[in-house]
Amino acid sequence: MALRFGADVSTAETDYGTVLLDERSGDYWELNPSGTLVVKTLLGGGEERDAVDALVARFDIDRAQATQDVAALVQELRASGLAA
Repeated sequence: MALRFGADVSTAETDYGTVLLDERSGDYWELNPSGTLVVKTLLGGGEERDAVDALVARFDIDRAQATQDVAALVQELRASGLAA
């Protein structure tokens, strides 16, 4: 399922990934380059399997670990209220 951030979430790309700001709470989240790739893929309309494919293609990671990492990141972003 594609991902989208709530209206109260601001993003800024840095040299080291992406920073997310939850404007409701003032909490910051930092995504490393692999997290940034996952989020960009999902925000662009891709599915979780597309994000897994992108991770495997770009980083030295096996498919099983990439699948687990994508699911964990998506779950955490949704549980935190940052994403739907």
